[in-house]
Amino acid sequence: MGNLRSVSKALEHVATRISPTIEVLVTSDPKAIRAAERVVVPGQGAMPDCMRQLTDSGAREAVVSAAANKPFLGICIGLQMLFEHGEEGDTPGLGLLPGRVPKFSAEVANSGLKIPHMGWNQVIQERPHPLWDGIADRSRFYFVHSYYPQPAERALTAGSCAYGISFTCAVARDNIFAVQFHPEKSQNSGLQLLSNFVQWRP
Repeated sequence: MGNLRSVSKALEHVATRISPTIEVLVTSDPKAIRAAERVVVPGQGAMPDCMRQLTDSGAREAVVSAAANKPFLGICIGLQMLFEHGEEGDTPGLGLLPGRVPKFSAEVANSGLKIPHMGWNQVIQERPHPLWDGIADRSRFYFVHSYYPQPAERALTAGSCAYGISFTCAVARDNIFAVQFHPEKSQNSGLQLLSNFVQWRP
């Protein structure tokens, strides 16, 4: 939902530099998702709406299967839905990663920071990962969100960001990498991350 076109265009841009044979397909067709070499799940808007759309389209099981066995990139709501539960609309997630997705607290708002967290912010790389290759630590990425992932296992955190509090903004486990920020809107660093994903072989 929301940012499909901008994500697909950014992927096409980096893919053509890697190989002219790479095809980027925007689809909710379960057969196409299952046939894909790698899968990107972007999402923008409200988590309840995105979860509903995922189910209504028939793509839910194909996405769960992709997250289990092929290179998988979640973006924004595509990250949040991987967890067990989201505060927004009291929404169950896919439960593929342990943890929840709370809203920025009143404490953050009371500190003078606006919610949603919107704009450029530094991302701290908490551990090495192939998708960070060629991206300097503390590079700036573009964010738009009021909710954030709170993994139950610290080992899941691949990147963090400070906005009143320190919060996880990138998670990684096996073939899954997911980010709260928008790489498709993050200029060179974002394009580098997408290029790394297109070539990633976990």
